[in-house]
Amino acid sequence: MTATSDARARSSRLPRHERRRQLLDAALEVFVSRGYHAAAMDEIAERAGVSKPVLYQHFPSKLELYLALLDESVATLAETVRAALRSTTDNRQRVAATFSAYFEFVAGEGQAYRLVFESDLGNESAVRARLDRVQRECAEMVSQAIKKDTGLDDDEAYLLGVGMVGMAQVTARYWLSARDHIPREAAEQVAARLAWRGISGWPRSEH
Repeated sequence: MTATSDARARSSRLPRHERRRQLLDAALEVFVSRGYHAAAMDEIAERAGVSKPVLYQHFPSKLELYLALLDESVATLAETVRAALRSTTDNRQRVAATFSAYFEFVAGEGQAYRLVFESDLGNESAVRARLDRVQRECAEMVSQAIKKDTGLDDDEAYLLGVGMVGMAQVTARYWLSARDHIPREAAEQVAARLAWRGISGWPRSEH
């Protein structure tokens, strides 16, 4: 039995949820390295050690496979930001934790962040909807914390939330290209300090 056929034989005995995980992990590697358009289902199946029919049993199309990965990635980002905001009631520490959440996301194993921040399929409506939704969700979470402590109205608080999220995302992504020159912790602290100096200009509401 060849190495490939042996891997497929082992794969065929996997429980369904484990096989799905195997396929998603293989697909992530291919999509990250090649982008959506250049990625081939043949290569994904080969990397997972399964036949194409097995792959198509779980994911009927390349788009559905990509969307399954994207759903995981946006859920991870949203939950990471949510956990950061809930981690403390001290606002300065909360700002730092939120920036740390974005740095943690972009530094995650497998470069899944690229599906969210660097997708080459952004014009696809199903992809765009997911990307827009997670941006709104994160900005809304931040804006609610801002509104609660400053008393700003919804629109102003949301605008600040969008600004904070955008700053965290851009600085975290830049850090990836500069991490040989600046440690992650130092980068997080510098970016969070800049954000805190801005947001702390709004006095805390007594109500």
